[in-house]
Amino acid sequence: MRDHDDLFAALGQSTFRRRFRLRGPELAYVRGRGMETVLRHAGQMIAARLAPAEPPNDGKQTPMRGHPVFIAQHATATCCRGCLGKWHRIPKGRELTPEERAHVVSIIERWIREQESAAPVDDPGAGKTQEDPQTALDLG
Repeated sequence: MRDHDDLFAALGQSTFRRRFRLRGPELAYVRGRGMETVLRHAGQMIAARLAPAEPPNDGKQTPMRGHPVFIAQHATATCCRGCLGKWHRIPKGRELTPEERAHVVSIIERWIREQESAAPVDDPGAGKTQEDPQTALDLG
């Protein structure tokens, strides 16, 4: 697995990865629900959508919006097994180990924390309502 600082430096060089920002409803979700809840969801999403040896719809399983974890996954190249291989050096074709799952969640956490602290307190889109991602994804 790749060192976090090295990974974030490389992600910062990618035009595609740099374009993702946490704002609007997803930012409001982090601020309203709290990091503990968001990270619990991250663990559940990674277990269901990324950890299997051959995830269903791999490469297309992560939406581009709707939950802060989805945005973080695209920003951090934790969205599919191909990106995990290329950016994180975690090979495809086998189930993720508990350590690899923890790595993915910690990368997502770092990105969300950085985004949340950099976002204005009065983000104009942060008050907009959306369908509750917890309900929509059945995250309990």
